[in-house]
Amino acid sequence: MADATSPPVRVAVIGAGYFARFHHQAWQALPGAELAAICDRDLDKARAAAADVGGVPVFADTGAMLAEIRPTLVDIATPPDSHLALVEACAGAGVTLICQKLLAPDHAAAVAVAEAAERAGSPLVVHENFRFQPWFREARRLLDQGRLGRLHSVAFRLRPGDGQGPRAYLDRQPYFQDMPRFLVHETAIHFIDTFRYLMGEVAAVTARLRRLNPAIAGEDAGYILFEFAGGSTGLFDGNRLNDHVADNTRRTMGEMWLEGEHGVLRLDGSGRLWWKPHGGPETAHAYAWSDDSFGGGCVAALQAHVLAHLASGAALENTARAYLRNIEIEEAVYRSSADGRRIEVQTQQGRV
Repeated sequence: MADATSPPVRVAVIGAGYFARFHHQAWQALPGAELAAICDRDLDKARAAAADVGGVPVFADTGAMLAEIRPTLVDIATPPDSHLALVEACAGAGVTLICQKLLAPDHAAAVAVAEAAERAGSPLVVHENFRFQPWFREARRLLDQGRLGRLHSVAFRLRPGDGQGPRAYLDRQPYFQDMPRFLVHETAIHFIDTFRYLMGEVAAVTARLRRLNPAIAGEDAGYILFEFAGGSTGLFDGNRLNDHVADNTRRTMGEMWLEGEHGVLRLDGSGRLWWKPHGGPETAHAYAWSDDSFGGGCVAALQAHVLAHLASGAALENTARAYLRNIEIEEAVYRSSADGRRIEVQTQQGRV
């Protein structure tokens, strides 16, 4: 990240919807960054969002914002079908880009988004923040230390409890009800990425997806079995109607078990990690994190990661080109469920 003598990175956020507020708040608080503008087609929403962070210039037009503010970095937090046009407009201004997941409505459109940034020479990072949640970063640190030894499996049981009845999602993200692809496209994509971050590349998937709540258009429950290139396995067990044991069921969205030859690392719904060595008792694993924002501060952690790249050239995680792999795996999951069969996914080397 920039030192105290460097000018702050001028950041403009495009978007003033429900989740964009976490972007605004994090940029406003991050050392080395200056939230220079908020842009949204609905100027009233932009004004309200700016007021929430103490007041910054607002715009309804992207071109006008780029010309007047001349940001170094543009953070796009808008619906997926708007991303290609916004990336094309902003990449032409020579800025670094962050684009909220979902990167695009489908794989072909996501490729077009990645290529638009590449043609303009603008770095583009997908705002896929789950892998930046502190419990997953700590799990990765322990894996790198060899604490678990050879990995056997990972399992995540998703139970946010927000999908019940005819009003499901309407108070927070009402467009969820109309998405023809929902659980995997909107939610499990986080865990496709996080499982790859923890376990390595995916070689094959087997899935069974279903809809439990008739008030929504897409699937809201299902099982996905992952086979990883290294021989380990993964299970995503998702159900948005039931909840899990937590005072805030959206903190972790569920519970995880990460198993290796030396023992089991367990994540509970309070963000606590528990370590059980093989043959021994389970004890709490202490690590530092803050519970003052969404997902343990994962939005700010991702943004700080990009600032570190701008300051020192540090390698970026989840560039748009690398992120296309997650979308390829998502497509394989849907094919598996539709066809009722195991789908092999051509493996790639390395962890993203």
